[in-house]
Amino acid sequence: MSEFEFGALVGLDWGDTSHQVAVWDEQRQMCTSERIEHTPAALHAWIEALHAQVGSARIAVAIEQSRGAVFDALSSYPSVTLYPINPRSAARYREAFHPSLSKDDPTDAASLLDLLRKHRNELRPFVPEDASTRLLRLLTEDRRELVDQRTQHVQRVTDRLKTYYPQALRWAGALTTAQACDFLERWPTLEAIQRARPSAIRTFYERHHHAAAWIDQRLAEIRAAVAFHDDPVITDTAVLLIQSELAQIRALNASIAAYDDRIAAVFAAHQDASIFESFPGAGAQLAPRLAAAFGTDRQRVESAASIATRSGIAPVLRRSGKTATVHMRWACPKFLRQTFHEYARVSIGYSVWARAFYKQQRARGHGQHEAIRTLAYRWIRILYACWKNRIAYDESRYLKQLAARGSSLTSAAA
Repeated sequence: MSEFEFGALVGLDWGDTSHQVAVWDEQRQMCTSERIEHTPAALHAWIEALHAQVGSARIAVAIEQSRGAVFDALSSYPSVTLYPINPRSAARYREAFHPSLSKDDPTDAASLLDLLRKHRNELRPFVPEDASTRLLRLLTEDRRELVDQRTQHVQRVTDRLKTYYPQALRWAGALTTAQACDFLERWPTLEAIQRARPSAIRTFYERHHHAAAWIDQRLAEIRAAVAFHDDPVITDTAVLLIQSELAQIRALNASIAAYDDRIAAVFAAHQDASIFESFPGAGAQLAPRLAAAFGTDRQRVESAASIATRSGIAPVLRRSGKTATVHMRWACPKFLRQTFHEYARVSIGYSVWARAFYKQQRARGHGQHEAIRTLAYRWIRILYACWKNRIAYDESRYLKQLAARGSSLTSAAA
């Protein structure tokens, strides 16, 4: 039996301009369909009319979406239970009854409704997160998107510098920094920096906290450097592009800093902040992401295995007859998988047993990312146990547990 009793079941095929819905009325035992315009007024009018039709009974909605305007609007109604359907699952269910691959909106909505009616007990209803977790998750996801945008600009600057001024990649420093932006805006060509006074270059580097020996080495390199070519067309166009990209990098740096401040403030007030701060290497970026991955509702997460599966860290087993293969799980929330993967990679530099475990995996012939995913799977179990029991992580305590179990990691870590 389903956990909920519903007065109406809905299959909703969303679109940019309108949405097709198929509605099954449990009391009347009949199905209707209609198209709703993609406006707040039309969507809320439709759901209010459906509420009037079914009275106090709940409404179940199957939708190929887990976030977005329609999903967020429907999730604001306490009497609506949403069933997010994976697009691949929806497509294969539809194709099972339409092998010709014919497709239109009414058919898609009806197929979602049929899936909801006949297989509701196998579907996972959406359980909303608490406000602090949702805020932290959205902030960290948006911050990562800004970082990715900055990376694209940095890659364009790198590629263009390689065509006429490759020495700047060494002299300017990391291209995400204010030092690199200042350097390239002041000396955008090899000719420009070789014309500059050595005292001016020295003052620049001192202002950015470089040692005297390091500065002397840079000055020697600048004096001896030779240009790739003297083509003014390539140089002039490259300088113009790089100046444009530097402006974008500066703007993104300011935005990322603003996000860092907001995330730090939200995370400081999070009830589980001390737990995720205790993990080695988590730091200001990954600790909030780990907190957002788990949330605060201990009943919402069934087990460490469920997190590993949902995040895509746990592999997929494919077995047919005598053949069995293990593959990476692709159908998963990519940012969530990225969070655990990145934390496992960072932890290698901070945790004794994590470093030993990673080296063991590599020694067994596993590739770098495969070894990190295996380490992430192990970290998820530890993270879950600490989070579930509301205790901070203690490296020395965990090493003692490994020793008590006779783990090979104990001697490797020592």
